[in-house]
Formats: sequence, structure tokens, C-alpha cells
Amino acid sequence: MKIAILDDYQDAVRKLTCFNLLDGHEVKVFHHSASGVGQLAVRLAPFEALVLIRERTRISRALLQKLPNLKLISQTGRLANHIDLEAAKELGICVTEGGGDPRAPAELAFALILAARRKLLPYASLLRQGAWQTSSLQAQHNTLGRVLYGQTLGIWGFGKIGRLLAGYGAAFGMRILVWGSEASRAAAQQAGWEAAASRQQFFAESDVLSLHLRLLDATRGIVQAEDLALMKSDALLVNTSRAELIAPGALLAALRAGRPGYAALDVFEREPPAADEPLLQLENVLATPHLGYVERESYERYFSAAFQNVLDFIAGKARNCA
Repeated sequence: MKIAILDDYQDAVRKLTCFNLLDGHEVKVFHHSASGVGQLAVRLAPFEALVLIRERTRISRALLQKLPNLKLISQTGRLANHIDLEAAKELGICVTEGGGDPRAPAELAFALILAARRKLLPYASLLRQGAWQTSSLQAQHNTLGRVLYGQTLGIWGFGKIGRLLAGYGAAFGMRILVWGSEASRAAAQQAGWEAAASRQQFFAESDVLSLHLRLLDATRGIVQAEDLALMKSDALLVNTSRAELIAPGALLAALRAGRPGYAALDVFEREPPAADEPLLQLENVLATPHLGYVERESYERYFSAAFQNVLDFIAGKARNCA
């Protein structure tokens, strides 16, 4: 089978142990994204199967209609809204998905919390420039870091990642405050954590507030400017889920206004972000390039499942079909 693996930015997939599952098949790994439906269609026209790395490429109806040889799309991890499933169904293209794993994104979220609170990146960067114990060359930003002990960790969304994060925070002596659906709040209380009495309390009392929601129509833009305005001037907002959970422009305006005082971000509305992305210009933002699932164990897990779905499809035993 002719198989294309898309958007392997780091040329990592060929080095995975599970890549051997595709021995005997014609496999092409693409390291750079194509822009536009036309370029993608030309690139992908010969292939019978696509293996996607999460949501790095949008698979639209217009693109699918230009891929007459395509029989299978194998998704790494869970599906989101980047594939037009209705169009795939109409065109007779099978779409399969794998499973998720909360450990890597939960660990990254907590690593961002630690790094942002202790200002590790600016301290380390300025040390290389000869500045000792300096967190900023601008006097008003050259402030001390903070320990997590005794601070309130607000978690919006008490799924698998939120549950792990609560445990990490508690191990550091943080108060855990959960917001979300009624079911999420009830689950948090059952697990021994505190559920916020109101959305206003949640934003106002969180010293660190981390978002852990799926991007759905109901959650798009769910964090509004008025929510952010309730946050403390020294609070930290962490988003490792989806940038679109926050209303367009609201976080940038809030950070410039000083509430919250800081943000740690792993996700952006456009990925990769433009070089002039305003959030990347702010000194009070710690940013990473969507690394939540980007580590070796997660890649082995995700791609093993995706490649096995390809093999099952070839054998006429398609499983995990969306």
C-alpha cells in the first residue's frame, strides 16, 4: 500500500521502533506542511492511506474530493474537528482513530507551571548573557519567582489530564479548585478536591489556572474577557489544550492590562504561529510549540496504534472506525 505520513516536523517517526510495522509497504514521510488545498492535493494524490499527526493538517471536503486513490485516513490519537468525516463517509474513505494518553500533556502543563512561576527561562537565558540572578533587563519586570506551596491551582475540566494535574498540585502543597460541568465538579468533590461555587470565584481565587477542555462548538471561546479581568494581577493562566477555548484577542488584551499577570501557552490559533505573533512578543508569556504529546513514549503509543489500524484495514479487518 502507498502510505503518506504527514507533518513529521522533527523527522522522528522513521526512528520509532513501531515504524517497522510498515515494512513491505511504500511509505513516504513528509517533514514540511503544504499550504493550501491545491498543493496538498498534488502532494497526496498518489497515496492510498494517510497517517496524520494529530491535527497538524486540516483534511477538508475540498481536499478529499481531489484524492481519488485515497482509501484510508489513520489518525494518531483521538479525532478532533480537523477531518470532514461526513465527506469521507460520502467518498467511501475509512477514517480510524487511536487512543489518547493523559500523562505527557499533564506533565507538560505542570512543567510550564513550575517554569513560569520560578521564571526559569528568563533566568537561564540571561545567565548565558552574563546577568546573574536577573529575570529581566527591564527593572519593572525584574521580579522574584514564586513557590507553588500554599497557592490555589484552578483546573477547568476534570478529565484524565485534570485529575493527574490535581494530584501533582496537591503533592506541591497547593489548594485544588475545580470548575467545569456539574459532572466534573461532582467528580472532583468525590475525589477529595474542592469545587468552585461559581465561575467568578474560580477565576478570582486561582493563583494558577489551567484549562483542560476539549474544543467543541460549546467550548469555543468559552473563556471571555470578563473572566480574565477577574484574575489576580500576579496570577498565571496555563493553556495546553486549545487556543480557541479563549475568545479571540481576549488573552492578549488581558495580559497587556495586567490581569492575569502571566500566561504559559503550548497552543496557538495558528500553528506554527507567525513570526510576529503578538503573544510571543510579551515578556510575561512562556510559550512552547505544542509539545503536549510530543515525546518519545507518546509517539510510540500513538503511532503503534495508527500503524496497526493501517495493517488491519489492509487485512480487511478495519477497526476503530470513526
